[in-house]
Amino acid sequence: MNKSKILFLPFLVCLFSCQEETIHCLISTELGEIAVELYPERAPITVENFLAYVEHGAYTGSSFFRVCTPENEADREIKIEVIQGGNIPEEFELPPITLETTEMTGLSHTDGVLSMARAEPNSAQSNFFICIGDQPELDFGGKRNPDGQGFAAFGKVTSGMEVVRDIQRQKEVGQYLVDSVRIGRIVVRGED
Repeated sequence: MNKSKILFLPFLVCLFSCQEETIHCLISTELGEIAVELYPERAPITVENFLAYVEHGAYTGSSFFRVCTPENEADREIKIEVIQGGNIPEEFELPPITLETTEMTGLSHTDGVLSMARAEPNSAQSNFFICIGDQPELDFGGKRNPDGQGFAAFGKVTSGMEVVRDIQRQKEVGQYLVDSVRIGRIVVRGED
């Protein structure tokens, strides 16, 4: 065996053993399905929180209820495009989680990224959003939130962005959908 083959072998071993773990979920809505992958190695607290709601069935019957569009963001200095969902009954809410910033995780709010909605740092619970187009102002240091901490990205859409865009196009008033889009359920793939 020549030296170049010997040096190449460890690279191949690392390539196959060093791949990031992902968890696949399916979000079933009345407008179609959205497949997502979650990144538990990069955002362990956020992924664990999301999966706790999934495993308890808390998202079943919740909805996508808020959309940010170029039109309804026109008056804002920092504009974004997202759909927001995960409104659940108060009795199903878990304690707020620690904010895992994009500076900590290395993730960015690019097209299709899932992230947790929040008010103050360390206040995220069940509400999540999906980015439509790249949204760098939602990253750490971004200006969408005055505290500059950004939001906790933790996954990405792998198929179904046409459903996400369809949800964004629904009739809204003041960013809230007139008829929210029902989430039938969210399941971890392989647990249908």
